[in-house]
Amino acid sequence: MATTSGELPKVIQGGMGVGVSGWRLARAVSRAGQLGVVSGTALDALLTRRLEIGDPGGDVRRALAAFPVPELAAAVLDRFYVEGGVAAGERFRAQPMLRVERGELAELLTVLGNFVEVWLAKEGHRAPVGINYLEKIQLGLAPGLFGAILAGVDCVLVGAGVPGHVPEMARRLARMQPVSTHIRLDGAQEDYVHSFDPAALLGRTALGAAGSKEQGCQCGGEGGGEGKGVGCRGKLPAEGQRQVQDVRIESLDPAVRSSTAPNPPTTRARGIAGLRRPHVLAIVSLPLLASYLARDEATTPDGFVIETHGAGGHSAPPRGALRLDAEGEPVYGPRDHPDLAKMAKIGIPFWLAGGAAHPERLAAARALGAVGVQIGSAFALCEESGMEPGLRQALRARAHAKELKVRNDPMASPTAFPFKVAELAGTLSDPAVRTARHRVCDLGYLRAPYRTAGGAIGYRCSAEPEAAYRRKGGSDADTQGRLCLCNGLLATVGLGQRRPRGEDEPPVLTLGQDLDFLSDLSPDGGPYRAAEVVEWMTRGGRAAATAG
Repeated sequence: MATTSGELPKVIQGGMGVGVSGWRLARAVSRAGQLGVVSGTALDALLTRRLEIGDPGGDVRRALAAFPVPELAAAVLDRFYVEGGVAAGERFRAQPMLRVERGELAELLTVLGNFVEVWLAKEGHRAPVGINYLEKIQLGLAPGLFGAILAGVDCVLVGAGVPGHVPEMARRLARMQPVSTHIRLDGAQEDYVHSFDPAALLGRTALGAAGSKEQGCQCGGEGGGEGKGVGCRGKLPAEGQRQVQDVRIESLDPAVRSSTAPNPPTTRARGIAGLRRPHVLAIVSLPLLASYLARDEATTPDGFVIETHGAGGHSAPPRGALRLDAEGEPVYGPRDHPDLAKMAKIGIPFWLAGGAAHPERLAAARALGAVGVQIGSAFALCEESGMEPGLRQALRARAHAKELKVRNDPMASPTAFPFKVAELAGTLSDPAVRTARHRVCDLGYLRAPYRTAGGAIGYRCSAEPEAAYRRKGGSDADTQGRLCLCNGLLATVGLGQRRPRGEDEPPVLTLGQDLDFLSDLSPDGGPYRAAEVVEWMTRGGRAAATAG
């Protein structure tokens, strides 16, 4: 992951939201000499929805043309690409959900979505590019990482969990070997061992109609259809209606139909060679977890990002009993501040994150033994960010007027981790917007698998309809204040679902709580570019970047 200068990057661009850290931003940062990072969250939905709006500029189709199994790329294009884009107000297709069983279509789209994002970020230069994952989204990690490896990703960053299995997973996927993930079952002591076989997946070469009308939807009722039929409405769609929940993945060779088949005899899978295992950076909040991971060679990453609670998005809860301040935000104490002397003693490169966006803070971090810093919000508000331009402009304007507040909301995320919510009218930070939104779970990235009373695997999310959550054994208390981050974050990049009666999904905005960087980068609330952030951080002056 060394930069083109041969050194480790002083600045890592954070992998933010869903598509906020998109390929354009990552490519701009990497070409400026530091480590650009794409967000690895919900890239299957970004792939399909970009195709459905007509793939302006042809970028997605250009990347798909480079996928090593053309039949798979062509099948996805045939099913999702809409020339000229869907009509205004027309719903996007229902998104297949990741599952422990019968989740092959979602896995395929995850592989392709990650390949496309990394391939585009790396196009036209030789600088390293990274990808960021949430360990919490366990079912998406292996297929996502494999897709990124196929595209030549240089570095993978993993947070929101304990990523001890990721170094070995990356090694095996780079060798085209099957991997297993121990999926945590909500409310149970047991794990479910889920296997992902990259060679078998690449051996599948077509999408076909399932044929049986008894299959029903794949969401288990989260979308309000009780799982009775395709499309999450409790009934089958009319003939010719657009749908994706009624498809299966077919294989040209029966020997590779089973994802557990050893060494599937597929020419395409065997023909892929030269894959590289990317560097792995574990995102942790304290040296304690870093020391734990570094005890065993199998779990030791290539580096750490030490992320404090000031960073945007999810953050670790305070250690000990949760206490809230007068504004309802978690109270952090001395035990929550990392001891950097202990980090330095581990002897593995590390970067600091959370309120690190200033040249002086970069210098201070390096003086304490860090290689550099990871920053997110400064890049989230730049012109190459995937955030909708109007939202970027509104956030900068409110910050310039000293009116922008970012809450560390302990209730917003279904993960139960605190989540930073930037307050802006018309978004999910607005109580009126939050109340008016009809709850629906039709993406499911943050669903928790659980064991039903009948012994099957079900899925539930505390942001889904309250009645559905209760029916699955969830508590009413867990649903209070929860936001649908999946739909809200897609809306932030202009790809929110279009609901009936013109009620499009509202966005949810997240930033870090330290926005002091804007006084240098955007003193008048105006736009700035990613290269200016890099120049300011590494050389201490925006003017030089502007002049260049």
